[in-house]
Amino acid sequence: MLYDDIKKANVEAMKAKDVTARGIYSVVLNKLMLETIRKREKGEEVVDADVVNILQKTIKELAEEAENYAKAGNPSEAEKIKTQISIIEKFLPAMLSEAEIKKIILSLPEHSVPTVMKHFKANYNGKCDMRLVQQVLKELN
Repeated sequence: MLYDDIKKANVEAMKAKDVTARGIYSVVLNKLMLETIRKREKGEEVVDADVVNILQKTIKELAEEAENYAKAGNPSEAEKIKTQISIIEKFLPAMLSEAEIKKIILSLPEHSVPTVMKHFKANYNGKCDMRLVQQVLKELN
């Protein structure tokens, strides 16, 4: 499971005394722990799709933070954050390409927006950009 992979990477970063990696792993693991608690209250388990969503949100937040540091004239902090983003990106699955999305949509029996979006949300959550799915679907219709 992805959650376990991140824990292992955190331990390796501790052993290697990699402060940058260690810091970002701590942030991600804390977010995952909060999600685990939230899910347990509902009687659910954290799955890889949840982990991917948290990683994507974290990357988005870090990108905004790096942009703000760059605007404020602090390029060294912006570079540090970009390094953290690259560390997290290693755990994300490969995203579906536009051609792959098109092929999947064409294989579906119905091409209505709600049906297609529901199919991708259920089967490819975290493995594709839903905006790209919507864009490809508009091009096909």
